[in-house]
Amino acid sequence: MESFNINGKLLIGIDHGYGNMKTRHAVFKSGVKCYALEPAIASNVLEYDGKYYVIGESHKVFIANKNEYDDYYILTLAAIAKELSFRGINTADVVLAVGLPVNWMSNQKKEFAEYIMRKKEVDFKFCKDSYHIKICDVKVYPQGYAGIVAALPSYTGVNMLADIGNGTMNTIVITNGRPISDKIFTDKLGVHQCVKRIYNALQAECGKLPDESLIEGFLRKGTADTSHRILSIMQMEAEKYTAEIFDKLSEYEYDPELVKLHIIGGGGCLIRNFGAYNSENVEIITDICATAKGYESLYLTESRMKKGA
Repeated sequence: MESFNINGKLLIGIDHGYGNMKTRHAVFKSGVKCYALEPAIASNVLEYDGKYYVIGESHKVFIANKNEYDDYYILTLAAIAKELSFRGINTADVVLAVGLPVNWMSNQKKEFAEYIMRKKEVDFKFCKDSYHIKICDVKVYPQGYAGIVAALPSYTGVNMLADIGNGTMNTIVITNGRPISDKIFTDKLGVHQCVKRIYNALQAECGKLPDESLIEGFLRKGTADTSHRILSIMQMEAEKYTAEIFDKLSEYEYDPELVKLHIIGGGGCLIRNFGAYNSENVEIITDICATAKGYESLYLTESRMKKGA
């Protein structure tokens, strides 16, 4: 079990995605539904401040500011509970390492940290177990970039990072291991856009209203247990989406002969299954928890630098 402690405090990296919440040891959907009374049959229920929250039955829709609603705070508590449960403990002093899209860091970094640290000591229940935590510190780092920061010394020449999440694609150009500040881009071109297009195509061409889980499973695995007609439509739409991804990257001066492309995030499986690319100059980082782990590494590096200073 890998675990990091900062002066007796447990370090937890949390990747607040629109599709999934990720920590070092857990992945769950970012959905939250609030109830005044305890749901009769739901699992993954978080009880906090007199309300009940069902966690992980759906994804979040795209919102430009994650601290506008309470949902990501509730999801943060669930993520902490999962990490504590993994370690077999119910109480801890924690420091949190989290992230935002690079282009949003300047405007939202301080507010997002305050949003998560709104209450330093918190009591809640998750899956019937009681938890008591003290949030001692929150640091906010660049999303996506954190997942590859350990490998940056090997990024010689011109590289491009595409972090394809459920809501957005964040792109960073990296030259000789250094991100270029005026070549950072955020587009609303996440995986959910592809899911919606497939859903609409199936409705228009077949009169079908599939559950989104069928589409999500198809995108993740490259196939699904359904008819050839349905599969062919989903395949066509997925290929069009991945072609649009590469068109957008080309706008940012991606040239497969000159630039090494690194893809991180849930969208990597779409590129792998449906994209037209040369695997010699495209790296798909398959660890969905890589960014959460990267936040922890950045926090540790920052702490060590401060001690050295």
